[in-house]
Amino acid sequence: MIFSEKRKRDSAPAPQAEAPLVQAEGGIDMGSEGEEEEEEDVDFVTGAEPAEEEDDDDEGAFPELDLEDGGASGSDESGSGDEDEDEDEDEDEDDASSIASFSTVASSVSQLSDLIAKNTVKPDESDPSIPRRQKLGFEATARIVRSQATGEDRVVYDEIDAGYGSESSTEDAPNTIGNVPPEWYDDMPHIGYDVNGKKILRPATRDELERFLENTEGEANTVPSELMQTDVQLTPEELQLIRRLEKAQIPDADYDPYQPMDEFFTGKGKEMVMPISGREEPKRRFVKSKWEHEKVMRIVRAIRAGRIVPHKPKAPPKPQFYALWSSSDVAPAPHAMDAPAPQQAPPTTAESYNPPAEYLFNEEEKQEWEAQEPEDRKLAFEPRKHGALRLVPAYKDFLKERFERCLDLYLAPRVRRTKLNIDPESLVPKLPSPRELRPFPVSNSITYHHPDNARVRAVSVDPTGTWLASACEDGVVRVWELAVGRCAYSWKLGGGSVGAAHAVEWCPDKEIALLAATTTNHVHVLSPLPILSPAVASASSKRAGAAFANPVAGTTKMAEVKWTRPNESERERGILVAIELPGTPKQVTWHRKGDYFATVAGDAGNKAILIHQLSRHQTQSPFKRTKGSVQKVAFHPTKPHFFVVTQRYIRLYDLVGQTLLKTLMPGLKWLSSVDIHPGGDNLIVGSYDKKLCWFDLDLGDKPFKTIRYHSRALRSVKFHPTLPLFASSSDDGTVQIFHGTVYSDFSSNALIVPLKVLRGHGIRDGLGVLDVRWHPREPWIITAGADGTTRLWCE
Repeated sequence: MIFSEKRKRDSAPAPQAEAPLVQAEGGIDMGSEGEEEEEEDVDFVTGAEPAEEEDDDDEGAFPELDLEDGGASGSDESGSGDEDEDEDEDEDEDDASSIASFSTVASSVSQLSDLIAKNTVKPDESDPSIPRRQKLGFEATARIVRSQATGEDRVVYDEIDAGYGSESSTEDAPNTIGNVPPEWYDDMPHIGYDVNGKKILRPATRDELERFLENTEGEANTVPSELMQTDVQLTPEELQLIRRLEKAQIPDADYDPYQPMDEFFTGKGKEMVMPISGREEPKRRFVKSKWEHEKVMRIVRAIRAGRIVPHKPKAPPKPQFYALWSSSDVAPAPHAMDAPAPQQAPPTTAESYNPPAEYLFNEEEKQEWEAQEPEDRKLAFEPRKHGALRLVPAYKDFLKERFERCLDLYLAPRVRRTKLNIDPESLVPKLPSPRELRPFPVSNSITYHHPDNARVRAVSVDPTGTWLASACEDGVVRVWELAVGRCAYSWKLGGGSVGAAHAVEWCPDKEIALLAATTTNHVHVLSPLPILSPAVASASSKRAGAAFANPVAGTTKMAEVKWTRPNESERERGILVAIELPGTPKQVTWHRKGDYFATVAGDAGNKAILIHQLSRHQTQSPFKRTKGSVQKVAFHPTKPHFFVVTQRYIRLYDLVGQTLLKTLMPGLKWLSSVDIHPGGDNLIVGSYDKKLCWFDLDLGDKPFKTIRYHSRALRSVKFHPTLPLFASSSDDGTVQIFHGTVYSDFSSNALIVPLKVLRGHGIRDGLGVLDVRWHPREPWIITAGADGTTRLWCE
């Protein structure tokens, strides 16, 4: 069922309707009094408009009869939206009253009937005599299609392009993918979907060269659109807005930030005579403020304490500028240490603009002056002669000299200081002359040459000072007659797979002649029996082999250590005992009593340090776990103490109490050697850092002296057994001889004096002097070099 919905207006009184009726004869003009209202036919059942009818919005299509004057039309139109349902119920009464008003005029009845018929019946649009209403833009694109859902015809209009620019916030993006990242469509030919679900193909993109040419040839007026993956053209208004933002200007060019203020409540005739609010005043307006009270009390307490002095006389104003050397405007302070400003030298005759001829340079003097350095010239300028003062040009070094003058004033001392006249030689400690400290070795007396120039790793002198033993790279241990230089005896212990002989050391017991030599995984106890006296040879053999008669001898708790007795032929040659050890021992050192000796094998792990007892043929490891990489060990000469030298520290242990007594910190990176003073209270340490440290055990754990006289790593350091001498050898091929006196009283420190530098060993493969040993009684020193020689240095 189709209903015709029509907007109604209230009819006007009858007397006022006569004027429009007179105009009706020539055609009623409904647009002069009010707006035309169109009649809309709506199908309330289907919700669609009839397909065969078109909306007519043209003037005169379905005008409503308005019998009121033009002034009432606006009020009726505004009131039409406020009518209630009661007005619809009185519609018939209003129509009746309107007709009654027309019936009062008898001559107009027929005209009224024609008017009503004309305005209540829709004209036939197919009649060519009736002018057709001009259709709007969207109506012109209307077309009738058959609905696939209902099977009926319906009117379809084309989509309307709103024509918004890029600045419009109401424009809907054609791509409707929402918040989906655009990277998801990188591998697809499309970039999204439109509102109808159709794919939006990827637009053609320009390469970087085209973008560069566009930016260089013309103004860049496009911005990339990430959603549409194309460039969006900016309007001139948008470009102007961007330029204003870049210049930190107000975006709106029409906005005036300096417009005059509109005084709403001030000015003549605008005074406020009533308060803004009618509320009563709060109580806090009439109560004293506790915060102000606290602030006033703080000021009162400051005045009582004297921190604030009321009516204090003002200090004289400080000058705005100060003279760098205030000698003219302010009197100098009465102080003896004040220094006056350095004065400039007065100008001389050569600085005149017209000096005498004798002050001018000739060609030779000018060339000589130009060839000198500016600091060596007697005159800082070249004298010149000018006929008049107005002809004198500007001085080219004026700014430079003014700057140097300012530097002189700035860097000049402000106070006068008394210079201490101290002789530098007086600061050097008074050391005795080396001539007063004789004897000490100064020259090479005997050279012991080894076959094939085999590298000599270690040397040792027997307690009697008669024999010299050397361990070589070829695995041979040789015994030399010290005073003659003859090789008296030798043992082939290494060589081949066994390797070199690494260390050798004589037993300090003078009653026997035993020495310990180390090779790879072995320690051999040797004695040159054929060259010894029968009593010494017999005592040496008995001391070394006495433990083999005891069945318990040779049994140790460590399975890696094994004491063995050589065969008869080896014993005749002097090889008395052989000990099999873990690792390769690089050092062997004896206890002062001659029964114990210790070995160091850096590659043996926790068993790097082993102490062997010759009388019982037993070996023990004093440490369950070693701290750091062990380099050297040494027995204390008088106490049951044991020194262990690691890479950076020196630890002193008590063998009886089995405790750590002290840790010495030399502050060096890599220690290489150590030796204890015969008195037992001092020791020296050498390092690969080219330094030698002297420690006084009574002073602390820091070195008493640190000496650096070598240019390369130190290999060995050694104290003389009886004389106040010690020496150090290095890879630079030199041996430094020092005098070191240790005083018995605690008030005097040790006296260390460098005496002599011994040179003679060559450097081979970066190695120089590998070991040094002193003669037990004489001021002689024996050195072992990598050049295959052993040298005896005497006084």
